[in-house]
Order: sequence, then structure tokens, then C-alpha cells
Amino acid sequence: MPEIDSTAVVSSNASLAPDVVVGVYAVIGANVTIGSGSVIGPFTRVEGPTEIGERNQFYGHASIGGPPQDLKYKGEHTELAIGNDNVFREFVTINRGTTGGGGKTTIGSDNFFMAYSHVAHDCHVGSSTVFANSATLAGHVEIADFATIGAFSAVHQFCRVGEHAFIGGGSMITQDVLPYAKTVASRDNRSYGINTIGLERKGFSKETVDALQRAYRILVRSKLNVEAALAKIEEELGLFPEARYLVEFVRESKRGIIR
Repeated sequence: MPEIDSTAVVSSNASLAPDVVVGVYAVIGANVTIGSGSVIGPFTRVEGPTEIGERNQFYGHASIGGPPQDLKYKGEHTELAIGNDNVFREFVTINRGTTGGGGKTTIGSDNFFMAYSHVAHDCHVGSSTVFANSATLAGHVEIADFATIGAFSAVHQFCRVGEHAFIGGGSMITQDVLPYAKTVASRDNRSYGINTIGLERKGFSKETVDALQRAYRILVRSKLNVEAALAKIEEELGLFPEARYLVEFVRESKRGIIR
């Protein structure tokens, strides 16, 4: 049987794996499923419909699966799905989806959400990402695998953040963020070169990092227009899948990219 503190409240319509731990004054609502090895810390509230995978840890005071903060929401059936092995620190908030945005918010696996970070309705967060303290997503944002969102940074609705992207602290992101690159706020949003240290730490080869640096220079620092730059990257660096992904990411952008 799950280990449920006597002060916790767990709905009879919730489904908890036998080894789930529910801490002091936690509240688990109806239509919530929690997988094996997960720990629901003190004062955490989980509302449904929410599906939580295995070995997730909620440190406390988190609000998970609450209704979307959208004035158009009128109580429709929407969902939140969370994968495995995620860490949610204190006061993290994650909202369910809206019918206008597909009805579902999704979180992958192996993510680290630091204190006070927020994921709004209809967002799709990949795996192995890091959200620093108070990192905030508006609705309908897509965060690709291995991205890092710096402390006190906010991402505008409908923006995308590419794989292995690094957003510096305090950045206001209003357009898509290039994969592999460092993007940091100053007076205007700009990217500041390929995230070489981060990519090397993640095992990218020197040849791949060099290719991405070359692609970045073509895209950002040359005098070519975007399409001409992308064509040049394809011609010169098309053997590298990371360069091809960079090109595809830019071509699919609807809001434009930060350069």
C-alpha cells in the first residue's frame, strides 16, 4: 500500500502505485495516476486529470495539474501528462491544457524544475531539460530536449526553444530560440554564439562543435539573408545531423528567430 501521511488527503478516485509516498498535508485529487517510486512532498497539491510516471519527486508546496490560467477556460476536460524521473522543487506550478491548445500539457522525463518555475497550459516540455529558479513558460510553448531555461527568464506564448539551447538568466524571450546556442538578454534579445562548454560537457565531439560554430557564423554573422545562409549551411555542413536540425528549426519558425 502507498505510504500516505495521516494529514494528507487522497481522493478515492486517484490511483497510486503501491510504493508511492505522500507527505504531510499533501492533496491528491480525483483522476490522478501516480507511478511507482514517486514521492509527493509536503503541502503539494495534484489535481486531475493528471498522469504522473515513475520515480518523480515533488519536494513540497508544488501545484501540479491545476486548471489553466486562461479566461477562456470553462471547466472543459483537459489533461497533464508527466514522464519519469523528474524533479520538481518547491512551489513549482504546472497547469493542464485548454481545448483551444490541444487539451494537454506534457512533460517528458529526466527534467529538473527548480523552485518557483512555471509551465503554463498546452506547453510541451521534452526530456533532460533544466528550469532554473522562477523560469516561466507562457501557454503553448515548446521546449526541446536538453534545453536550459535560466533563472527569472520568461518565454512568450507559442515560442519554441530548440535542443541544447541555453537561455541566460533574466531573459525575456519573444521569438524562437536557436538550438545549441546561448541566448542572453541585454537591451535586446540576442544569441551569443554556440554553447561550446555545455555541448562539450554533454559529449558532443570537437568536429560537431566546430561545425555548429561554423553554421552559427554563417547564419548570424554573415551578410547573407536567412534563406541564403541556410542553403550555405546545407551545402557545406549537411553531413552533420545537428547542422541539418538547425536548418530545419529555422525554416519551421513562425515567429522568427533570435540572432
